[in-house]
Amino acid sequence: MTPALYPTRLPCGNRVLDLTHTHVMGILNITPDSFSDGGRFAQRDAALRHAAAMVGAGATLIDVGGESTRPGAHSVSPLQELERVAPIVEAIHQELDVVISVDTSTPAVIRETARLGAGLINDVRSLQREGALDAAVATGLPVCLMHMLGEPTDMQNDPHYDDLVGEVSAFLRQRMAECIAAGIDREKIILDPGFGFAKTLDHNLSLFKHMQALHALGRPLLVGVSRKSMIGKVLDRPVSERLSGGLALAAMAMIQGARILRVHDVAETVDVVRMIAAVESAK
Repeated sequence: MTPALYPTRLPCGNRVLDLTHTHVMGILNITPDSFSDGGRFAQRDAALRHAAAMVGAGATLIDVGGESTRPGAHSVSPLQELERVAPIVEAIHQELDVVISVDTSTPAVIRETARLGAGLINDVRSLQREGALDAAVATGLPVCLMHMLGEPTDMQNDPHYDDLVGEVSAFLRQRMAECIAAGIDREKIILDPGFGFAKTLDHNLSLFKHMQALHALGRPLLVGVSRKSMIGKVLDRPVSERLSGGLALAAMAMIQGARILRVHDVAETVDVVRMIAAVESAK
């Protein structure tokens, strides 16, 4: 595994993540239209049960999202997103010992979920939506910045790069600089290469192969490829049959130094992480 080039203690609200090792983040979509599990966990009790099951399986973070960002997805109103997400964040905070990540770009959701117990802001738009950066600064929470061009509605309309890894790195470096200038501590920034966002299959595979180049940015990497179309296209599998491909990529991401794996299949991914860690720690 690539050694950490940054301080490994990440305060997340009232909890701390130890980034000397890889963590598994369980996905909890509170949406009717997410590509994999849309609608399954829209009700509070079902969402809380699923979150508890993921924590029991070894997840140290739960990523709660109320706005689908699948290709072609349309935005929802801030009020609708807040009504979906806030009760779930509050319930998880009260019931479970886990870092709550909120998958949002919406200032009102950032502020309110931080008040309710969220420990991490995970924004696919890298805090570029109007007011999002100020809201994130006000919370004092760590943030995850992801690479994406455009919006989910149009990000897959013939994305082009002259230097894929260089352009992804430059984008993330620029967003980091803007966040730091606004008042976010550099040590509270996590980076996500954005697999599946404004990238073709070839882009995704090449970026994954050369992911270690992103360690030059000096921040921990979050990788989310669970059940995504890059697996389906390579293996010719529907969403429900992409587990083995996802586990292969999880193993590769961990070996390349990723510190957070964002996944649907928590128990299986935790086994992968534990097995690799056991080999790496052997004499």
